[in-house]
Formats: sequence, structure tokens, C-alpha cells
Amino acid sequence: MRVPPVLNVHRHDTGNRALITLTGEIDLNSAPLVHASLERCLHDGIRAIDVDVTAVTFRDHNSLNAFLYALLHTVAAGGSLQLRDPSPALERLVTLTGSGSLFLTLPDAHAGNRPPPQPFPLPQAAHWLAPALPALPGGVL
Repeated sequence: MRVPPVLNVHRHDTGNRALITLTGEIDLNSAPLVHASLERCLHDGIRAIDVDVTAVTFRDHNSLNAFLYALLHTVAAGGSLQLRDPSPALERLVTLTGSGSLFLTLPDAHAGNRPPPQPFPLPQAAHWLAPALPALPGGVL
């Protein structure tokens, strides 16, 4: 019997900025926890979210979907979401999907020496999520 993957989420707020540190595995079962954690930041008035993914040991397309969904919601709320210290595998996934320009990896979110976040406008961000396959007759993908 396989043990379900474990994902731990730690949140540290500084003013209206939050650092979310994820440790463990992000897959189909744990991606909703990522989504809920990031949505909770928005609900609490946080508009600048940094997600430290250094200690994530496994991720698949579900993690990218959770991050993209959270990014769209954050930008729509007037905020920014940045991934910090992604692994080479996550960088490759982001690059292959064309979403690399949506996420910025900047050092030390709480040092006060980073430039102000540059949110990606929602209409432009939305086109990155468009299906890569052409629609079939009748609009069915």
C-alpha cells in the first residue's frame, strides 16, 4: 500500500506580503492544498505572495496548474505571485508551457532590496493558458 504524499505549507506574513514555503510533494491530491493556501492569502488581504518551492520533492502538471490559477486570481486582485528557487525540473515545466515570463524568481523576499512587483496584466496572462491544440468542429477540444 502506497503512503499518500505529504505536503506541508508554512506561511509567514510581513505587512501585505506573504512567504509561503512548501515542503513535500505536489500532485493531484495535494494541489488543492496549494490552491487553498494561496487563496487564503488573498482572502486575508495579502497582495504580494512569494512561494518558496525549494523543498518540494515532487511536482507534476497539477502543481503548475495550481500556481497558474493562483497567479490569475492574485493578478485579478491587484497583486503578484512569484515562485522562488524552483528546481530544474520545475523550471523546465514552466519553460515548456511558455509560462516562464509569468513567474519571477527573485532572491530574499523579505530583505527590502527587491524591486516592486511587476504584475502581468490579466488579459495577456490568460492567453498563456489557452489550449495548445486546435478546437474541433463545434468548438470541442
